Amino acid sequence: MTHAHAAADSSQASTTLYGGAQNRRITVRDLAAAKERGEKWPMLTAYDAVTAAVFDETGIPVLLVGDSAGNCHLGYDTTVPVTLDQMAMLSAAVVRGTRRALVVGDLPFGSYQEGPTQALRSATRLVKDAGVGAVKLEGGERSLAQTELLVSAGIPVMSHLGLTPQSVNTMGYRVQGRGEEDAHRLLRDAKAAQDAGAFAVVLELVPAELAAEVTRCLHIPTIGIGAGPECDAQVLVWTDMAGLTGGRVPRFVKQYAALRDALGGAAAAFAADVAQGAFPAAEHTFH
Repeated sequence: MTHAHAAADSSQASTTLYGGAQNRRITVRDLAAAKERGEKWPMLTAYDAVTAAVFDETGIPVLLVGDSAGNCHLGYDTTVPVTLDQMAMLSAAVVRGTRRALVVGDLPFGSYQEGPTQALRSATRLVKDAGVGAVKLEGGERSLAQTELLVSAGIPVMSHLGLTPQSVNTMGYRVQGRGEEDAHRLLRDAKAAQDAGAFAVVLELVPAELAAEVTRCLHIPTIGIGAGPECDAQVLVWTDMAGLTGGRVPRFVKQYAALRDALGGAAAAFAADVAQGAFPAAEHTFH
């Protein structure tokens, strides 16, 4: 490596993730460097170009095009029905709406469970057709072969442990890793994912103490969602974070806005103006 290349790599590695330079894409090397210097960083889901652009301009370094789109936008009760075609379309939209964020595309249920070959075919589509910089898949030891093949092919992999929504029919929606046996199993899964080459691990609905132990044991970043404050990063589904989700939200969610009320108010005001003949007014009319 030349001195110039070494200096460039050093410059990239020292970039602050949140609120840093806007002239290039965040890479998995940046996330590794953040882990080394103890910098915590935010991740949000995104499913369309407009919302992704807002988050990108805000400085969110990593955007996850999650199969949670099934619940948030497509009207499904779970993530299970989401297809690879849908994930490719949503991922491409998020990539088009961003310039800086690392975009991670979810591999949906049924797109990688058959084995490494199917996983490579699915991940390659998200990378080539949608333009994502990495993919996410669920499972540690059970997805070991898939992770190893994807990484060897040059596709960065984010692993997802704890509550894995694609397995909701077998595990339900409950905290994972309680009890000594389950805790040891989750820690083994995390180490297996790291050994297979995963660049980060999502920990969903995991006791805070266990998530802290996993974070200490791994040299790759942990990303918590309902996993306590000791993870290297935190992620939320954006519609939960912004108060757009209707009904009860999970305990681990903090709502930073009330977009559902604001959007409903705007729609009601528009409807009233139309009904009363106040819209369109002269300034909205062409002659």
